[in-house]
Amino acid sequence: MEEAHLAKAVQVPQAIIEQRILVIRGHKVMLSNHLAELYQVEPKRLIQAVKRNKERFPDDFMFQLSRDEFRNLKSQFVTSSWGGPRRSTPYAFTEQGVAMLSSVLRSRRAIQVNIAIMRAFVKLREILSAHKELAQKLSELEQKIERHDEEIIAIFEAIRQLMAPTPTTAKRKIGFR
Repeated sequence: MEEAHLAKAVQVPQAIIEQRILVIRGHKVMLSNHLAELYQVEPKRLIQAVKRNKERFPDDFMFQLSRDEFRNLKSQFVTSSWGGPRRSTPYAFTEQGVAMLSSVLRSRRAIQVNIAIMRAFVKLREILSAHKELAQKLSELEQKIERHDEEIIAIFEAIRQLMAPTPTTAKRKIGFR
Protein backbone atom coordinates (compact mmCIF):
# COMPACT_ATOMS: atom_id res chain seq x y z
CA MET A 1 0.00 0.00 0.00
CA GLU A 2 2.75 2.45 0.95
CA GLU A 3 4.69 1.68 -2.28
CA ALA A 4 1.62 2.32 -4.43
CA HIS A 5 1.05 5.61 -2.61
CA LEU A 6 4.73 6.57 -2.97
CA ALA A 7 4.80 5.74 -6.69
CA LYS A 8 1.69 7.84 -7.23
CA ALA A 9 3.08 10.78 -5.24
CA VAL A 10 6.40 10.73 -7.10
CA GLN A 11 5.09 10.53 -10.67
CA VAL A 12 6.75 13.03 -12.93
CA PRO A 13 5.14 13.61 -16.32
CA GLN A 14 7.25 11.93 -19.00
CA ALA A 15 6.87 14.96 -21.26
CA ILE A 16 8.60 17.19 -18.69
CA ILE A 17 11.53 14.80 -18.46
CA GLU A 18 11.78 14.47 -22.24
CA GLN A 19 11.88 18.28 -22.60
CA ARG A 20 14.79 18.41 -20.15
CA ILE A 21 17.00 16.04 -22.15
CA LEU A 22 19.39 18.18 -24.19
CA VAL A 23 22.23 17.43 -26.57
CA ILE A 24 25.45 19.11 -25.48
CA ARG A 25 28.92 18.20 -26.81
CA GLY A 26 27.27 15.40 -28.75
CA HIS A 27 25.84 13.75 -25.60
CA LYS A 28 22.23 13.48 -24.46
CA VAL A 29 22.30 15.08 -21.02
CA MET A 30 20.21 16.62 -18.28
CA LEU A 31 21.35 19.72 -16.41
CA SER A 32 21.95 19.78 -12.68
CA ASN A 33 19.40 22.55 -12.07
CA HIS A 34 16.70 20.56 -13.91
CA LEU A 35 17.58 17.37 -12.03
CA ALA A 36 17.51 19.19 -8.70
CA GLU A 37 14.03 20.43 -9.55
CA LEU A 38 12.85 16.90 -10.39
CA TYR A 39 14.44 15.43 -7.24
CA GLN A 40 13.04 18.35 -5.22
CA VAL A 41 16.40 19.30 -3.74
CA GLU A 42 18.37 22.52 -3.96
CA PRO A 43 20.85 22.52 -6.88
CA LYS A 44 23.61 23.27 -4.35
CA ARG A 45 22.74 20.09 -2.37
CA LEU A 46 22.74 17.96 -5.51
CA ILE A 47 26.20 19.21 -6.52
CA GLN A 48 27.50 18.72 -2.96
CA ALA A 49 26.38 15.08 -3.03
CA VAL A 50 28.11 14.62 -6.39
CA LYS A 51 31.35 16.25 -5.20
CA ARG A 52 31.40 14.04 -2.09
CA ASN A 53 31.26 11.05 -4.47
CA LYS A 54 33.43 12.40 -7.30
CA GLU A 55 34.90 8.94 -8.07
CA ARG A 56 31.41 7.79 -9.13
CA PHE A 57 31.18 10.49 -11.81
CA PRO A 58 33.90 10.19 -14.46
CA ASP A 59 33.94 12.66 -17.35
CA ASP A 60 31.67 10.48 -19.50
CA PHE A 61 29.03 10.56 -16.72
CA MET A 62 29.14 14.29 -15.95
CA PHE A 63 30.83 17.52 -17.06
CA GLN A 64 30.46 21.20 -16.24
CA LEU A 65 29.28 23.55 -18.98
CA SER A 66 31.62 26.31 -20.10
CA ARG A 67 30.40 29.90 -19.77
CA ASP A 68 29.94 30.09 -23.56
CA GLU A 69 27.94 26.86 -23.64
CA PHE A 70 25.77 28.11 -20.81
CA ARG A 71 25.21 31.51 -22.46
CA ASN A 72 24.36 29.83 -25.77
CA LEU A 73 21.97 27.41 -24.07
CA LYS A 74 20.34 30.19 -22.07
CA SER A 75 19.77 32.25 -25.22
CA GLN A 76 17.90 29.33 -26.82
CA PHE A 77 15.18 29.43 -24.16
CA VAL A 78 12.68 32.27 -24.35
CA THR A 79 11.33 31.81 -20.85
CA SER A 80 14.12 31.90 -18.34
CA SER A 81 13.92 29.11 -15.82
CA TRP A 82 17.57 29.55 -15.02
CA GLY A 83 17.20 31.84 -12.04
CA GLY A 84 19.31 34.89 -11.36
CA PRO A 85 23.03 35.38 -11.73
CA ARG A 86 25.12 32.29 -11.09
CA ARG A 87 28.61 31.98 -9.75
CA SER A 88 29.16 28.73 -11.60
CA THR A 89 27.72 27.06 -14.65
CA PRO A 90 25.50 23.99 -14.30
CA TYR A 91 26.70 20.44 -14.65
CA ALA A 92 25.48 18.17 -17.43
CA PHE A 93 24.76 14.53 -16.55
CA THR A 94 24.71 11.79 -19.17
CA GLU A 95 22.32 8.87 -18.85
CA GLN A 96 24.91 6.97 -16.80
CA GLY A 97 25.48 10.00 -14.59
CA VAL A 98 21.77 10.33 -13.93
CA ALA A 99 21.62 6.64 -13.02
CA MET A 100 24.49 7.14 -10.58
CA LEU A 101 22.69 10.08 -8.91
CA SER A 102 20.11 7.82 -7.26
CA SER A 103 22.92 6.01 -5.44
CA VAL A 104 24.39 9.22 -4.00
CA LEU A 105 21.13 10.99 -3.21
CA ARG A 106 19.73 7.91 -1.46
CA SER A 107 16.10 8.89 -1.30
CA ARG A 108 12.97 7.10 -2.46
CA ARG A 109 12.12 10.07 -4.63
CA ALA A 110 15.53 9.90 -6.29
CA ILE A 111 14.97 6.24 -7.12
CA GLN A 112 11.49 6.86 -8.53
CA VAL A 113 12.56 9.93 -10.51
CA ASN A 114 15.54 8.01 -11.89
CA ILE A 115 13.26 5.21 -13.07
CA ALA A 116 11.16 7.78 -14.95
CA ILE A 117 14.28 9.41 -16.41
CA MET A 118 15.74 6.07 -17.54
CA ARG A 119 12.45 5.32 -19.30
CA ALA A 120 12.65 8.69 -21.06
CA PHE A 121 16.20 7.98 -22.25
CA VAL A 122 15.11 4.55 -23.55
CA LYS A 123 12.15 6.11 -25.35
CA LEU A 124 14.45 8.72 -26.89
CA ARG A 125 16.82 5.99 -28.10
CA GLU A 126 13.89 4.12 -29.67
CA ILE A 127 12.70 7.27 -31.43
CA LEU A 128 16.18 8.04 -32.73
CA SER A 129 16.58 4.45 -33.90
CA ALA A 130 13.27 4.65 -35.78
CA HIS A 131 14.42 7.91 -37.38
CA LYS A 132 17.70 6.29 -38.44
CA GLU A 133 15.81 3.40 -40.04
CA LEU A 134 13.48 5.84 -41.80
CA ALA A 135 16.44 7.93 -42.99
CA GLN A 136 18.13 4.77 -44.33
CA LYS A 137 14.98 3.73 -46.22
CA LEU A 138 14.61 7.24 -47.64
CA SER A 139 18.24 7.18 -48.79
CA GLU A 140 17.73 3.81 -50.49
CA LEU A 141 14.60 5.15 -52.23
CA GLU A 142 16.50 8.23 -53.43
CA GLN A 143 19.23 6.00 -54.88
CA LYS A 144 16.62 3.90 -56.70
CA ILE A 145 15.04 7.04 -58.11
CA GLU A 146 18.44 8.32 -59.22
CA ARG A 147 19.12 5.02 -61.01
CA HIS A 148 15.73 5.20 -62.70
CA ASP A 149 16.34 8.84 -63.57
CA GLU A 150 19.50 7.80 -65.41
CA GLU A 151 17.55 5.10 -67.26
CA ILE A 152 14.76 7.55 -68.16
CA ILE A 153 17.31 10.10 -69.35
CA ALA A 154 18.94 7.40 -71.52
CA ILE A 155 15.53 6.50 -73.00
CA PHE A 156 14.78 10.14 -73.84
CA GLU A 157 18.23 10.52 -75.38
CA ALA A 158 17.61 7.48 -77.56
CA ILE A 159 14.23 8.89 -78.64
CA ARG A 160 15.81 12.25 -79.47
CA GLN A 161 18.44 10.52 -81.59
CA LEU A 162 15.72 8.63 -83.45
CA MET A 163 13.78 11.85 -84.00
CA ALA A 164 16.80 13.87 -85.09
CA PRO A 165 17.05 14.42 -88.81
CA THR A 166 19.68 12.21 -90.33
CA PRO A 167 22.41 13.95 -92.18
CA THR A 168 21.59 13.95 -95.85
CA THR A 169 23.94 11.95 -97.89
CA ALA A 170 24.26 12.58 -101.55
CA LYS A 171 21.77 10.32 -103.17
CA ARG A 172 22.78 8.50 -106.27
CA LYS A 173 20.60 9.31 -109.16
CA ILE A 174 18.97 6.42 -110.71
CA GLY A 175 19.42 6.02 -114.40
CA PHE A 176 22.13 6.33 -117.01
CA ARG A 177 24.42 9.15 -117.64
